[in-house]
Amino acid sequence: MNVAVIGNGGREHAIVKKLYHSKSVDKVIAIPGNAGMNDTAEVIYGVSEKDFEAIAGVCIEKQVDWVVVGPEAPLADGLADFLEDEYDLKVFGPRQSEARLESSKAFTKDIMKKYNIPTAKYETFTDYDKAKQYIEHEGAPIVIKKDGLAAGKGVVVAMNLEEALDGLSSMMDEGDDSEPVVIEEFLEGEEFSLMVLVNEEYTHSFEVIAQDHKRAFDGDQGPNTGGMGAYAPVTHISEEVRLSAVENIVQPMADALVEEGLSYFGVMYLGAIVTNDGVKVIEFNARFGDPEAQVLLSLLENDFAEVLESVWNKEPLTLSWKDGFVVGVMLASDGYPGEYDKGARVDIVQECKEKTYISGLSQTEDGDYITSGGRVLLVTGEGESVQSAREAAYENIKAVTFDDGSLFYRTDIAHRAL
Repeated sequence: MNVAVIGNGGREHAIVKKLYHSKSVDKVIAIPGNAGMNDTAEVIYGVSEKDFEAIAGVCIEKQVDWVVVGPEAPLADGLADFLEDEYDLKVFGPRQSEARLESSKAFTKDIMKKYNIPTAKYETFTDYDKAKQYIEHEGAPIVIKKDGLAAGKGVVVAMNLEEALDGLSSMMDEGDDSEPVVIEEFLEGEEFSLMVLVNEEYTHSFEVIAQDHKRAFDGDQGPNTGGMGAYAPVTHISEEVRLSAVENIVQPMADALVEEGLSYFGVMYLGAIVTNDGVKVIEFNARFGDPEAQVLLSLLENDFAEVLESVWNKEPLTLSWKDGFVVGVMLASDGYPGEYDKGARVDIVQECKEKTYISGLSQTEDGDYITSGGRVLLVTGEGESVQSAREAAYENIKAVTFDDGSLFYRTDIAHRAL
């Protein structure tokens, strides 16, 4: 079969690699892809993930059997609806109504409230003054989230009132109605990421969980990002906790969506936290996490295309996982998640390329890599323990050279597991 992967980030690079090694896949087409995918896919650079007609044209021309949509934005804009309804293509990724699980935090919180799915107490506001009054009444710490998509950066975890009001001002216009914000109670505990394959009431949760690192700097300091690194498995969080999440959160949410008349098909990402009151929801996303996908798919042994078919047919599924651990460290452009420059040269030793997942690199006419995004590449390492995998990842970073000050990375990825 031929499979098209939509997107140009590290998550899509991981999906492309996984499909390239699938015995049931003849060809992988990456739309628009990136400079790291040339060895494993036909890369269609000229087609934007926003150009639905052009994507469909490529899929028809290349006789694509499956379309896997990686990023959240085209899902929220209705790419799955368009390809399915207009061209009868099989799409792994939820339709627009179902993608609201990520594109509208208020929508998702309301469903969790209605169906008693454990999550933080919250209120939704479109009026700045009312939101400000609520924050002043509740106090800090408190969490403020943009309702819509924000590439992992639309969240302020405010530890004092000043930070909370500054965060509110950054998301809402004082005195005017604005796009909704969701204000939540602060939950304390250990966070983890669980990926779930979903087809309506059918779910298969990954048996391996991952842990992301959202803050930009060591010690979980600085602003939230799209993710500065991840590792898996997370063995200090028990299997009992994972099963509790499946029983009390994952399956109830899948069933709730069906009850609401929705037909979810794709990956459901659960961002969860282990509190003194049990496992609760931090967030849901409508796609694989990034960088969690890179480490989890590195561990998954199954033919990924066959997995898609099983989920499509709602068949019993057994996932096989490699022994050991994978740690991934994100190299990001200086200034990210704020303003940053592009065009810095990056060199990767050939032997290390199999251990890297490109997010924000392009190539010059001479074939040199230059930065083109905030998060640039994830460098991974494998080992029999978290410690050895972590050491391998940081050793592999030495195979990546760049100008001083052009890139930065955290030096403490996986510290919670040590």
